Amino acid sequence: MTDARIYLSPPDVSDLERKLLLQAFDSNWVAPVGPDLDAFEERVAELVGVRHAVALSSGTAALHLALIAAGVRRGDTVLVPSFTFAATANAVAYLGARPVFVDSTPESWNVDPALVAEELRVRAERGELPRAVIAVDMYGQCADYDPLLTACDRYGVPLIEDAAEALGATYQGRAAGSFGLAGVLSFNGNKIITTGGGGMLVTDDSRMAQQARHLATQAREPVPHYEHRSVGYNYRLSNLLAAVGRGQLIRLEQMIAARRETFEFYRAQLSDLEFMPIAGYGVPNYWLTCALAADGAQRDRILAELNGRDIEARPAWKPMHLQPVFADCVARGGEVSADLFGRGVCLPSGSALTAHDRERVVEAVRSVQKG
Repeated sequence: MTDARIYLSPPDVSDLERKLLLQAFDSNWVAPVGPDLDAFEERVAELVGVRHAVALSSGTAALHLALIAAGVRRGDTVLVPSFTFAATANAVAYLGARPVFVDSTPESWNVDPALVAEELRVRAERGELPRAVIAVDMYGQCADYDPLLTACDRYGVPLIEDAAEALGATYQGRAAGSFGLAGVLSFNGNKIITTGGGGMLVTDDSRMAQQARHLATQAREPVPHYEHRSVGYNYRLSNLLAAVGRGQLIRLEQMIAARRETFEFYRAQLSDLEFMPIAGYGVPNYWLTCALAADGAQRDRILAELNGRDIEARPAWKPMHLQPVFADCVARGGEVSADLFGRGVCLPSGSALTAHDRERVVEAVRSVQKG
């Protein structure tokens, strides 16, 4: 019997999600809002430890609205990690602002707080402070928020936490998504939990939450007729998708445990690879297990071997300062993130991986290392 394809991070859904989805369907609370959406928001807010959660159509939508609430406008600059998915920088560009890319630290692969502090100092001296700083929790591990918040507070620059990959992770005992002016979560199909597509803005700021809800529903004014005093967006999550999310949340700890088991198995079996370091300041959710090969050529051979065995794997993120679309943007540093991209590989990490699946991955990687 031929082995099935192994995907990088596929959805992991069960009868529980199906039951909740059908209950929502049968209740006729289909869209746009309903009791499942309210319950989903309340549970996420409780889990993250914030007062407000606004369920949206994507994590990118949440980041877009967070930047609007932070006051980002055309012509502004925003500090953004270079080592991230394009959506982080794209949301800045939506507003006509310009990202300034900051390199990572090899100790966690997250944005380097010292470089952020230095960039803020230099820009303060020039009278050109950025409108905001975005920190990204890479591959499910929180950025180092104590020094980041200290630097941002010193210059009065708001910090936004892109925790799209990190639901369930913690920093110094605090949940991912709870830092700065607002946090952003993603429920895309490949994330630790999924609603098929979706995201959430989480914050303690009542005004920000109210503004996000208003803008996410086409900025319709509370009058009997359709009246709009500002441009809004169609960004709300549907009640049906929220029902799926409720079921996923119930299983979150189980799925984190499964991904951690995969990480520990790969690290034990593939000791020649340099796995992403786990920083001592927190606990990740192990969303993706990523490692560095000896060099780019070996990384490419590993990817080719895995693909040849019907196993999905990918390179680490290509840094934003190396992306053609952002070629004219300023970058501070870049050598660390360029090396992570040049040697990094993301291995299959789904929470439904079987022991046999993991063995297939290890066997494929070992065949390259022996070759």
